[in-house]
Amino acid sequence: MRRPRPERPGPGQESVWDYPRPPALEETHELVEVELGGVVIARSTRGWRVLETSHPPTYYLPREAFVDGALVPTQGSSHCEWKGQAAYADLHGGDRVAPRAAWTYPDPTPTFLELADAWAVMPGLVDACRVDGEVVRPQDGGFYGGWITDRVVGPFKGSQGSWGW
Repeated sequence: MRRPRPERPGPGQESVWDYPRPPALEETHELVEVELGGVVIARSTRGWRVLETSHPPTYYLPREAFVDGALVPTQGSSHCEWKGQAAYADLHGGDRVAPRAAWTYPDPTPTFLELADAWAVMPGLVDACRVDGEVVRPQDGGFYGGWITDRVVGPFKGSQGSWGW
């Protein structure tokens, strides 16, 4: 499998091909919002972006960014070689439930300690995710939780044929 040709970033943009591997953690003060069932279930200007080669950023918000009752822990886990063991939650908002749409690392690896009790959201499973008012486009493939905004250019892992990138 050959590496794809990275898009050239314009002014104010980042190429996901300039992100590191292993991934990096970056604090953000952008306004991040998550909407489900017609209501905003999370809002914060305090969060983190995980930046990894070929992936759009995954945003994590502190638990207190979520309204009461929005995060309902559920069964199952997964393992990330960089961040550790993940736990999942169903998201509840308005009259909707998004099963296993959020995850956290309760005991993250030392590099990602700031993510303890921070939650990421799969943007394709909720009504909308926004960064500074811009509606996020979900990363293709349904496996990764990247948030695509006009700030980042690809191509992005997750699209058909990208498994070996």
